[in-house]
Amino acid sequence: MKKKKVYKKQFLPYYMNLQEIKDVIIAIIVLGIIISIGYKFNIVAANIPKYFIFAAIIILVSVFTKKIIAYSLDSGVEHETWKFSRYGLKPHHHFKTELPMGIILSIILSIFSMGAVKFMSLLTYETRALKTRASKRFGFYSFTEMTDWHNGIIGASGIIAVLILSAIAYFVSAGDILWRFAAYYAFWNMLPISKLDGTQIFFGSKILYAALGIITLIFTSYAFLLH
Repeated sequence: MKKKKVYKKQFLPYYMNLQEIKDVIIAIIVLGIIISIGYKFNIVAANIPKYFIFAAIIILVSVFTKKIIAYSLDSGVEHETWKFSRYGLKPHHHFKTELPMGIILSIILSIFSMGAVKFMSLLTYETRALKTRASKRFGFYSFTEMTDWHNGIIGASGIIAVLILSAIAYFVSAGDILWRFAAYYAFWNMLPISKLDGTQIFFGSKILYAALGIITLIFTSYAFLLH
C-alpha cells in the first residue's frame, strides 16, 4: 500500500504567513506614500493610485523572486519590516519593543528633506532550510543549514529582479517613473547595514556584492541624472 504524500503549503514558493502578509502590505503602503510625496511636499492627487501600484509591483517582484530562488534551493524565505532594538554594545542595551526602523527613517528623511530623499529600505528577509533539503542534497552539498553564500544568492536575486524591472519599465515607457524608483529601491536595499539585503549579500560573497553594487550604482546614477 502506497503512502499518501503530505502536501504542505509552506513548501510552496509563494506561501506567506499572516504576519508576513501584514508586513509586506505595510511596506507597500509606506513606499506608495514616499513615492507620492514630491519635492517640497508637492503631491499630485491624480497620480497617487498609480504610485501605489508601482510600489506594489516593486516590492512584490523583489519578495516573490527571493521566494522562488529560495524554493529552488530547498529553503524558504520570510520577510518582515526592518526592525531595530539594540542601541549599545552591552546585552541589556536594547529597547523592550523593536522599533520599525525602516518606516521611521523613511518618514523622517522624507519630512526633513521636504520629499527629496526617498528612503526605501523597508523589508528584511530570513531564510530557513526545508526538511526536504536534507534528503535531496548529498555528497559535497550534504547539509541542511543554509550557507552565507546561498543566503546571499537569494538576496541578490531580489535586487537583480528589481533592476530588470527597472530596465523593462524604462524601455516600455522612458517617461514614466516606475523604472526610476525601481532603481532607487535596489540602491537603498544594497546598503550593507543591519539585516538589509545588502548585508546578507555582502557576507554571502564580497565579489558578488561589489559587482551588483556597481551595476546598481549605474542604474541609480542614470535615474538621478534624468530626474
